Amino acid sequence: MNLSAHIAKQLRDVHFGGNWTASSLKEHLTDITWQQAVTRVESFNTIAILVFHTNYYVEAVLKVLRGGPLDAKDKFSFDHPPIQSQEDWDKMLDKTWSDAEAFAQAIEQLPEEKLWEDFHESKYGNYYRNLTGIVEHLHYHLGQMVLIKKMVLTREMAGR
Repeated sequence: MNLSAHIAKQLRDVHFGGNWTASSLKEHLTDITWQQAVTRVESFNTIAILVFHTNYYVEAVLKVLRGGPLDAKDKFSFDHPPIQSQEDWDKMLDKTWSDAEAFAQAIEQLPEEKLWEDFHESKYGNYYRNLTGIVEHLHYHLGQMVLIKKMVLTREMAGR
């Protein structure tokens, strides 16, 4: 397995399971209702905001891998569309899963030497840094989602 395939595997693992931490987005998000996904705990982001935020970067870099421009802006990475029903939440999750698989497939197609080239502009570093950075970013926010989920469920059990 070449390095591109390894990165693609890590991306799939954090989304769908099989990573070293034995924790994945799909495992922790599948049983969340739309109301739970939009519940704010303290000043933390909601689960829905974090799902949108992480997928915002997956979608942006996937676009680049497909030959498009890098036009994502950090300031928009938390601006998710309204979630007002289970259907809205399910659509967000379905998009997350399909974007993840498309992204992994695009990464697998990258020749290994491409990983060491500048990503879009030299100020962003190389492809390797950006692709592995997205995997790290997903793990970071997955931890937040798991903690927020526990807080939301604890509140519900306490009747608050």
